[in-house]
Amino acid sequence: MKQYIKIALILFAICAVSAALLAGVNAITAPQIAANALKETSAALMDISGGYSLGEKRDGEGNVNYVITLVDGKTIMGYVLEINSNGYGGPITLVASYKTSGELIGAKMMANSETPGLGKKSEESWYMQQFVGFGADKPIPTSKNDLADPSLVSGATVTFTGVSSAINNGCEYVKSLGGN
Repeated sequence: MKQYIKIALILFAICAVSAALLAGVNAITAPQIAANALKETSAALMDISGGYSLGEKRDGEGNVNYVITLVDGKTIMGYVLEINSNGYGGPITLVASYKTSGELIGAKMMANSETPGLGKKSEESWYMQQFVGFGADKPIPTSKNDLADPSLVSGATVTFTGVSSAINNGCEYVKSLGGN
């Protein structure tokens, strides 16, 4: 019996030391991780802003996490949205910018767990470029057959559906906002 208590105390001590070390490492690295995430998000927002200035940020609704106005002087020219959807590997998050008419200016994947070599292609700039210019007069491509070259997204239909659904939902959200 004493043997079991001794082993239990040793294991408890190992766990306590490990937990303390992990907490210390987290306390040291958490601010840098947060700063890197903010830097990455800021760079992505500037990449897709279409040359407009970023304005006021407010909370979104549904699958839209937040909305940032795109302004030229004091005139609202469009919106940037952070949108959630689902892909093959689970949840995906992207940022997309739209004119007030709903036309997509640009989009960038921010987080996903898609399959390397297939769904991960959605992180590349050419992937989102397929949707740019759609949304106002031309509907967002929601089927691979709506694309000029469907073979580009071959093997990643679920990822494409998740991305196109997010972009389309963002388009409809922006149309409901108009210039407000």
